[in-house]
Amino acid sequence: MAREFTSVGVVGLGTMGAGIVEVFARNGIDVVAVEISATALERGRATLTGSTDRAVAKGKLAEADRDALLARIDWQVGLDALHSVDLVIEAVPEHLDLKQRIFAELDRVCRPEAILATNTSSLSVTEISVATTRPNQVIGIHFFNPAPVMKLVEVVRTVVTSADVVADVEALCARLGKVDVTISDRAGFIANALLFGYLNHAVGMFESRYATREDIDAAMKLGCGLPMGPLALMDLIGLDTAYEILDTMYRRGGRDRRHAPVPLIKQMVTAGLLGRKSGRGFYTYERPGSPVVVPDEHTPVSTGAALADGARAIAKVGVVGSGTMATGIIEVFAKAGYEVISVTRGAEKSAKVCEAVKTSLNKGVVRGKLSEDDRDAALGRVTWSATLDHLADVDLVVEAVVEELSVKKALFASLDEICKPGVVLATTTSSLPVIDVAMATQRPADVIGLHFFNPAPIMPLVEIVQTIRTSAETAATARAVCAGLGKTGVVCGDRSGFIVNALLFPYLNDAVKMLEASYSTADDIDYAMKLGCGYPMGPFELLDVVGLDVSLAIQRELYLELREPGFAPAPLLEHLVTAGYLGRKSGRGFRDHTKR
Repeated sequence: MAREFTSVGVVGLGTMGAGIVEVFARNGIDVVAVEISATALERGRATLTGSTDRAVAKGKLAEADRDALLARIDWQVGLDALHSVDLVIEAVPEHLDLKQRIFAELDRVCRPEAILATNTSSLSVTEISVATTRPNQVIGIHFFNPAPVMKLVEVVRTVVTSADVVADVEALCARLGKVDVTISDRAGFIANALLFGYLNHAVGMFESRYATREDIDAAMKLGCGLPMGPLALMDLIGLDTAYEILDTMYRRGGRDRRHAPVPLIKQMVTAGLLGRKSGRGFYTYERPGSPVVVPDEHTPVSTGAALADGARAIAKVGVVGSGTMATGIIEVFAKAGYEVISVTRGAEKSAKVCEAVKTSLNKGVVRGKLSEDDRDAALGRVTWSATLDHLADVDLVVEAVVEELSVKKALFASLDEICKPGVVLATTTSSLPVIDVAMATQRPADVIGLHFFNPAPIMPLVEIVQTIRTSAETAATARAVCAGLGKTGVVCGDRSGFIVNALLFPYLNDAVKMLEASYSTADDIDYAMKLGCGYPMGPFELLDVVGLDVSLAIQRELYLELREPGFAPAPLLEHLVTAGYLGRKSGRGFRDHTKR
């Protein structure tokens, strides 16, 4: 039988500590809430009462329940107040020496059988535990912010943590209504080890001026369904906190360059640009602590007139290809009022594409998202063709053929001969160099990447990929076209993976390496990222959907171009692809889909 905890102590009442106090008190457990001074104690009390009052105002907590919750909390200054609790959780700032001093004192104050826990997100639980005479009773209990809302708890055992202590804490998490994942003591644990490599990479992308802060954040929110963009999330976490976590993971985690803090982070911390809490980080906020972003000198001008400045007029669009992406792009342009010429290889493929577009539009009518008249008008704007010669008088061509460079180059060479001067030639490639395609023509200034996301009629994002030869007029035209389609266009340079894939796939690869090292299970890693970071899918769910062969190909492209050791494809990913385990499409990937 698991131990019954009747009273717990929480040391440190910042945002996280106050949230942990609320979690325990909400679940009927008496809490001794401890701070270093009366002033800090009152700040913590104000944080908690503000949280519970908001819950009452939103109808998520009854007034009587709030009053009962608050009555369970004993607010105290000094660690001596913890002499009789069953469990103590420390939630002070992420400094090893500070935590070690507190644990040494807790070891003196607390009963011999009390469990001592740290909420550290990156420091070594083992190094904290050896400051006590009871390291077998020390464990990591890592809550996620905001603790009353986030479901995940990482339970971190050291090599000497007692199995009974682990079992008791797991049972406690269940009592609190949390989902726990139990892991060993490794830098960053699951969530931070995967999250902060991605965040650091995004900062590097911004530092090199590859894309704007707005475009990086919009790309990851709209392209991956993430709750926040990486730079906005850095501001929320705090750049000083992010720096400490990255630096700790770099030093403790084998000096992986993916975790070496990008120099810009340290510069911003030194300059006092810490994010929301200081009122300025990557963005500028209404006031310190406010979530409201206000315009600053880096905010882009986004008026319609500015967007269309220098853009060519586009009325007729050619779409080349017969796959899912081509079909979706035809529908997007036709619904937006453009005249479309669909070109495929042969009448049979044209008929299939036509039928697919009709089916999709009919679904829109059935779901009430499209009127029958609008459907008919959209279909009436499309001309079906099996010859490229019919693209002689279009204003824009969008290529959506197979992802093979030789095929795309041959097609663009043909388009160069057929299309009139001034036509924008766009490729939808997701991984190939756009400049290679552009140089197959005599007009590289007119060539640009327009990377739509699948399914194109639904996904709101388009990556606009400029090469070093793309003209400003072509780029302006691409931005105006995306706006005309009701899409969000994000502008980036011609580098492998562009924004979304360059940030997404190394994170997925890191998850595979974590599984490969037997650090955790695929289920627990997926739980950690969904419940701890708010991701819509865990990394292994997503890999099975995307296809392991597709994922491996993209990761190889990234590694070949950037030559970053941390980007080398995980051997486990390569082995699964070699074995024919490609994900859902083959029935098996990281999970067996034939039994579902």
